[in-house]
Amino acid sequence: MTNADFLTSPFPQAVAIDDLDTTGPGRFFNRELSWLGFNWRVLEEAENPRVPLLERLRFLSISAGNLDEFYTVRVAGLRELAIAGNTTPAADGLTPAQQLTLINEDARQLIQHQTQVLNALKDEMETQGIDILTGGELTDADLAHLEDVFLNQVFAVLSPLAIDPAHPFPFIPNMGYALALQLERKSDKRTLQALLPIPAQIDRFIPLPGDGQRFLPLEELLVLKTPNLFPGYKLKAHFGFRVLRDSDLEVEDEAEDLVREFEVALKRRRRGEVVRLTHSAGAPKALKAVIMEELGVSDAEVIEVDGMIGMSDMSEMVLDTRPDLLWPSFTPRVPERVTDFEGDMLAAIRQKDMLLHHPYETFDMVVRFLQQAARDPQVVAIKQTLYRTSKNSPIVEALCEAAEDGKSVTALVELKARFDEAANIRQSRRLERAGAHVVYGFLDLKTHAKISTVVRREGKNLVTYTHYGTGNYHPITARIYTDVSLFTCDAKLGRDATKVFNYLSGYAPPEGLDNLAISPTNLKTRLLDMIAAEAEHARNGQPAEIWAKMNSLIDSEVIDALYAAGQAGVRISLVIRGICGLRPGIKGFSDNIRVKSIVGRFLEHSRIVCFGNGHGLPSKKARVFISSADWMGRNLNRRVETLVEIENATVKAQIVSQVMAANLADVAQSWIMGPDGQFTRPELTEGTFAFNCHRFFMENPSLSGRGSAGASDVPKLTHTED
Repeated sequence: MTNADFLTSPFPQAVAIDDLDTTGPGRFFNRELSWLGFNWRVLEEAENPRVPLLERLRFLSISAGNLDEFYTVRVAGLRELAIAGNTTPAADGLTPAQQLTLINEDARQLIQHQTQVLNALKDEMETQGIDILTGGELTDADLAHLEDVFLNQVFAVLSPLAIDPAHPFPFIPNMGYALALQLERKSDKRTLQALLPIPAQIDRFIPLPGDGQRFLPLEELLVLKTPNLFPGYKLKAHFGFRVLRDSDLEVEDEAEDLVREFEVALKRRRRGEVVRLTHSAGAPKALKAVIMEELGVSDAEVIEVDGMIGMSDMSEMVLDTRPDLLWPSFTPRVPERVTDFEGDMLAAIRQKDMLLHHPYETFDMVVRFLQQAARDPQVVAIKQTLYRTSKNSPIVEALCEAAEDGKSVTALVELKARFDEAANIRQSRRLERAGAHVVYGFLDLKTHAKISTVVRREGKNLVTYTHYGTGNYHPITARIYTDVSLFTCDAKLGRDATKVFNYLSGYAPPEGLDNLAISPTNLKTRLLDMIAAEAEHARNGQPAEIWAKMNSLIDSEVIDALYAAGQAGVRISLVIRGICGLRPGIKGFSDNIRVKSIVGRFLEHSRIVCFGNGHGLPSKKARVFISSADWMGRNLNRRVETLVEIENATVKAQIVSQVMAANLADVAQSWIMGPDGQFTRPELTEGTFAFNCHRFFMENPSLSGRGSAGASDVPKLTHTED
């Protein structure tokens, strides 16, 4: 396969930006606005005609859900700072109050555009026989069917609530959705204000009988059934509203029982302050004023939506019954080398290091690795980090099985994994009941590293099999997140992993790590040193190049180091899915840096960095690393993260010449960042070929996973050179 243009072409023409002080905060782009820019890119996939219809609906739902979480965490934090009078500027020079103003302006436009996109998608869905109806479009047969649905599936969980001095205003939880009702008593025209919380335990869309696929939103049914809920009253006006609350956790520094403290903090989160109120159009002023006063929100925190609120629920309408409107089915591969060893993961790893690229190679191999270890009588110990995992996790099940079988099992469960705290508490209690040693790491540091070790008795020695990953041990998200998994029984990497586990359980900082750097101790320093070394290669007239891929780049020291390296002559190509605070392509400042974002069928999640090491890229002599860390202050300074150097030649070639080269070559799903922080999609003329890295990975096996057939016939986008 020939090299793609992005790999061989000169860097784009640098642009001069007037009035931008590249020595001051203007050299950084705001983190929050950059994140909103990413969510605009997600939303634009909902308008991409190359994407199947219901997958576009999924992108819309993701965009809406992302925005909700952004408000409950990031905006909530800025709001607290602004209310406290904090005027400390961020790296880009904006104060919390200034950021809030810009965020609210952008978010209102985003929500308005989400509504427009939903309307367009609903029109297309109608042409495909999928209709979302209103109460006025129902037939007599529909009404008869809904009568049964209401009585048998809905009525028992409803709690209609009057709003008057005898009935205190009810608590509406985070992401809670309710109808505000203005009623009039038929006998004497006396008015009544009431709330009808819409239960989250019931699906938002009710299927209707008849031809095609027809649905009625639950709120439409509840409006129709208001007379049943308030006998003797007439509905005069109504509107729907939805609440977002501050969802950050506060935990006491000296908590004696960390699990119990988190359980208490989770209850506090549920009652956090309201940070955003969205409501449907046409709200009566008096009733709206009551709602706002009771919830304690200002006009700036209220958004009127002329359409559906809670658009994240549109995920329910991504119908499995319509495969013709979804991505073509894809079955992840089992690596040939594992098949050669009849499914024996430990035997396959013993032969040589293996890097799996998820979801293209199935994550089931990670699960099998632990299941096999749990049942192997020669395995004496298993150690595992758990940041996020699935509800009925087969990984936790395997760890429990191993512990119950008498093996030494140590599980580092991170209680501070946002929005998964409650699930992780449940998993930790289950592991403890099985007899595993459960530790929680540090109170002031999140453990975000992805490490698993299996210690097996082989002859007179103990051999350590190690897994290092860039993504979570979560079999569900691993179907859509792109990550890499390194399996090795290299003794040095095994010792490094053991030292990290000892650090997590005993607080003793690891010394003498061979192939590993960790945060918060030396990962950032290692990165800065290698960026500086690449700059020195450039100054000495040697080829100098850096390729890096991650979710977010925002740490100011790292960004400044990249600017300095670029100015020294290092060619820097970055694939940043989400937040990017670096401004590429500024004439005379960042000419040698280019940034792209890939948004497509799979969520880019792997963290990789390659340094030419005086030989350029690609090269067999390059230094290649995988990592659990994005280049953000929180990852480099306030989390336990890993940076693993890859020394196996085949794995290095796979990362450089397959994974990174394909990401850099992608056109079909790519957005190019300009110095103003805005991303633009390359113009694709109808009928022209646009390289798609996701399609390439689905169609071609990974180098290190090939079995007895060898790797010679595996396509690569580049050839490795000295």
